[in-house]
Amino acid sequence: MLKDGKPVGEVTSGQPSPTLGYPIAMAYVDVEFTQAGTALDIDLRGKAEPFVVVDLPFYKRAT
Repeated sequence: MLKDGKPVGEVTSGQPSPTLGYPIAMAYVDVEFTQAGTALDIDLRGKAEPFVVVDLPFYKRAT
């Protein structure tokens, strides 16, 4: 994971979400970048792709 091209964390798992319709991942991130809404990039096969930090869980079932 990158912020302004510098490494700030490491993805531990990721996959496409069939429920949400877009990819999701969990990662270790430096403390200063953990607030929900923080914009970062991920190195996806050599290409920087944007993403946003969100709180867990990714999905909450409607009751």
